[in-house]
Amino acid sequence: MNKTKEKDEMRKEYDFSKGVRGKHFEALQKGHTTIIHKSDGSTVVKETKLIALAPDVQEYFPDAESVNEALRGLIALVPHQK
Repeated sequence: MNKTKEKDEMRKEYDFSKGVRGKHFEALQKGHTTIIHKSDGSTVVKETKLIALAPDVQEYFPDAESVNEALRGLIALVPHQK
């Protein structure tokens, strides 16, 4: 299987000259709410918040699944409070 070498350049048709760095940063930090209206009349509300990992931590966790698996392992070690 041949791998094609990709250039580290943007194509000419992409124009980012009017782009603003960090434009959506605050909104992403706050997270968002998704409201699902089911056919039976019930409603489900889901809160989502994105969390950024430090670069040195990212080396050990390539995707969200690996982060969640590690955190669930830690959660299992914490005694449940009643």
